Amino acid sequence: MKSRHTMKSRRAVTAVAIATGLLLTVAGCGGGDGGKSDKNASSSAPSRTESAGDEETQSEAPAAEPALAEVKNGDITLTVTSAVRDEGGYVTVNGTVTNSGGDFWVAADWRGDERELSKNGSSLAGAALVDSKAKKKYLVLRDTDGRCLCTKFEGGGVDAGQTTDWFAQFPAPPTDSTEVNFQVGTMPPASIEISEGE
Repeated sequence: MKSRHTMKSRRAVTAVAIATGLLLTVAGCGGGDGGKSDKNASSSAPSRTESAGDEETQSEAPAAEPALAEVKNGDITLTVTSAVRDEGGYVTVNGTVTNSGGDFWVAADWRGDERELSKNGSSLAGAALVDSKAKKKYLVLRDTDGRCLCTKFEGGGVDAGQTTDWFAQFPAPPTDSTEVNFQVGTMPPASIEISEGE
């Protein structure tokens, strides 16, 4: 009698275990949540709000300003990125020079022909702004020791495949002269527009 009762109990427990297992299996595979997803479930695909946020972040990133001018001579590319008239009566011109060749580029002819400028080494000391409207040429400003107010290239030039920033400061042309040519060494003239500083 006792063994009969024990067998019935075991069968009942086994039936309950099987039913529970089937119920859990159906719940796990079913996906019958009415289109609602578990808030704690993670997904590898970004949601629309996340994507929209990413797009907003990307659109807020400042775009690179276009160059005022770009000229080439062989493997050397000269880019002018800004030319700003200061309140003190100066124009500061900024840009980059890129050496796309396979050899080190020496900026010797950019320093100018004047004997005094030789102390500047490889630099933009020989650069000039040409105002064709006023028919005037403005040379790079110098300090009292004859050093140019311009970039002096480290090592005398630019390594192969490298880009270097540069600047040069000039006396400002009259305020009605806003378009000038930037000239240096054997590079072609670069036509640039002078903007007013803040």
